[in-house]
Amino acid sequence: MESTEKFRHEIDGKEVRIERQFDTDVATAWRAFTDAKILDQWWAPKPWKCVTKSQDFKENGRWIYAMQGHEGEEHWSFMDYKTIVPQEFYIGEDGFSDKDGNVQEGLPRSTWKVDFRSQDNGTLVTSTCTFEKEEDLQQLLDMGFLQGYEMGLQNLEDLLPQLR
Repeated sequence: MESTEKFRHEIDGKEVRIERQFDTDVATAWRAFTDAKILDQWWAPKPWKCVTKSQDFKENGRWIYAMQGHEGEEHWSFMDYKTIVPQEFYIGEDGFSDKDGNVQEGLPRSTWKVDFRSQDNGTLVTSTCTFEKEEDLQQLLDMGFLQGYEMGLQNLEDLLPQLR
């Protein structure tokens, strides 16, 4: 598994697993990943920002959001929540969409499982993203997914003192 100080990732075929240790309790980490008001504060790598259009965090609910650039660029995405076990994990299908949540065909989609595990020194969050094809994963990696997600997770680390 490749790693920096707190960010580790491993790529295996059609799957990428990303681990990040946070100096906070599971309840706070859970809120940060499941509450749109908090997600909007950290999900995008700076100078981009995340803007939620709508979020219904429940099984069969949907989150529609945009990554907005400082020059007005917008890249819309969705997450369809499939399984939620509060403060343990959630599973959702993620992909690119238009501003109304209509799926953009031809762009990669993935299934995310985000696990939260309490540890002596905080919470370990593991995001496992599975794709239909290795080529889909590679396309997302070529778009800078790992670097962007790591930057977003660092934004969350910086935000945590305000959430406690």
